[in-house]
Amino acid sequence: MPGSDKPLVESARRSQASGGRRRSKIAFGGLIAASVMLLSGCTPVEKRGYLPKGVTSLSKEITDFWVSAWVWALVVGVITWAMIVYCMIRYRRKKTDVGLPPQLAYNVPIEILFTVVPIFMVAVFFGKTVQMENKMLDTSQKPAVTVNVVGKQWSWDFNYVNAKVYDAGVQADMSAPDPETTIPTLYLPVDRKVEFVLTSRDVIHSFWVIQFLQKMDIIPGKVNKFQVTPTEIGTYQGKCAELCGAYHSQMLFNVKVVSQSDYNKKMQQLRDRGNVGFLSNALVREGSAIEAKDQKKMQQYLPNGVTGSDIVTEGAK
Repeated sequence: MPGSDKPLVESARRSQASGGRRRSKIAFGGLIAASVMLLSGCTPVEKRGYLPKGVTSLSKEITDFWVSAWVWALVVGVITWAMIVYCMIRYRRKKTDVGLPPQLAYNVPIEILFTVVPIFMVAVFFGKTVQMENKMLDTSQKPAVTVNVVGKQWSWDFNYVNAKVYDAGVQADMSAPDPETTIPTLYLPVDRKVEFVLTSRDVIHSFWVIQFLQKMDIIPGKVNKFQVTPTEIGTYQGKCAELCGAYHSQMLFNVKVVSQSDYNKKMQQLRDRGNVGFLSNALVREGSAIEAKDQKKMQQYLPNGVTGSDIVTEGAK
């Protein structure tokens, strides 16, 4: 009978579909197992998403956010690549095909999926980004130490506001036997909240301590602030992260996070050296022929308790 083979055909189709589902499950399980093995074999650097090791109280959250963003981006990428490859294989033209394949104008469920899911993902990512940014820029708590960082072409000055002393930096001398000794060093006490008050003496700079995992622009005429709590004693590299002129690459500094007693010793050393007062952060280039009395009126940031007599105007005529 012509119809007697139908049950056999249907059975074969079901068996083939069942086998396809089993293969898909096995492949998916293999992918998960391979991913787990790869992730478990990651070094600390890879687990941090190749970020430097953070040394502030907020570093773990910043690193986790960074890694999570890349993981979700990878998930989206893998799904997209898998769909592309599936369509290439599943709907490829066969030798027995004749004419054009069936033409579809649209597929409402897929179009809704491809519209709603990306919008939802972008909204969530945007919200998490704003949440993380708010934590990084929160200056509502009173800091234990306030440092006025003054960017200048091409070095850094540091006003230690609480101790009422300052340290003036000079441009790195790359021809020196040890250029590291020619750059300024910022001292901070460990486990104490520090507020950076950023001012520029000339052009736009950017204050970046690499292992703080945070940086901020220094804009002429505008005072920017952010806070960190260093959690590990050590020496960390800093640099300007905004192209600011011919010697931008030499606008370097170090940060030494030390114990409170060592920090106090450093402040006393600056006093003994005569670096007492508040170094001018007026918007003038180094060596500008501006009267000292005029510079004192041009401060972009002046902390409470500091008067005109406390302002030191190096380079004023």
